[in-house]
Amino acid sequence: MKIALDPTPFHHSHSLLEFPRVAADLGYKYLQLTPHADMIPFYNHPKADNELVAQMNKACKDAGVEIASVLPVLRWSGPDEDAREAAVRYWKRAIQIAVDLGVSTMNTEFSGRPEKAEESERAFYRSMEELLPIIEREGLDVLIDPHPDDFVEDGLAAIRVIRGINSPNIGMVYVASHSFHMGNKPLEIMRAAGDRLRLVHVSDTMDHHASHGLRYITNPPGNAVRVHQHLKIGDGDVNWDEFFGGLKEIGFLDKDNTVMVSSVFAEDDNAEDVSRYQLETMRNYVDKVK
Repeated sequence: MKIALDPTPFHHSHSLLEFPRVAADLGYKYLQLTPHADMIPFYNHPKADNELVAQMNKACKDAGVEIASVLPVLRWSGPDEDAREAAVRYWKRAIQIAVDLGVSTMNTEFSGRPEKAEESERAFYRSMEELLPIIEREGLDVLIDPHPDDFVEDGLAAIRVIRGINSPNIGMVYVASHSFHMGNKPLEIMRAAGDRLRLVHVSDTMDHHASHGLRYITNPPGNAVRVHQHLKIGDGDVNWDEFFGGLKEIGFLDKDNTVMVSSVFAEDDNAEDVSRYQLETMRNYVDKVK
């Protein structure tokens, strides 16, 4: 298992090519390359050319850090056909960038729209028909997160959608801070996912269902909003003993092709200390369950 840093908290304080050194200075050997305006931005065409990709490879080599995963977020399940077709084109370039970076794992979100779940699912499978041969040809793992506000949010339902692709190259991401949108059944979801679960994001969140649904109040009541946080371990309601125990049970912690990512976004002003805390705490939990 690789333990990686999500550099999102450093996007405004450091340039893209500084991220490998930041990760190394914080004690990480691996980096997750998340959406960034200079590389693969949210929803739009990748902006990196071959020169920038080569510079990133050099920056990683100089820092002694490897990129464990590349995370594009594109509208490949969008019910709007023009947006979906564009997302497939963008995905092809993102895949080439990952290959040129020497990365074999890509993780992403289902996207689509929950109020148009059926249309979005059709769009998703349509996109996969075109992308899957490329993914399999390149030997990539593409792992998908049922993100809050995607067309599929429940963890068990997400596994069914992934299973329907019928490819060992497609798997699941479990984001701990999405637990309460996924049904709050970490162990059941992990057992159902099995070998399909190959990447996890480690960050805490409050249970928005608590206090009979009134922990968070939006006005007017009944707004179709999705509330969650990316807090450091221990600042929310995630059951970390169950989370890490489940990863141990399914063999996640002992594999070479799995990735555990620190993804705290709530404390940019204290990002260095929080990143070190996350690394130490994740290691302690792994040692505890082993």
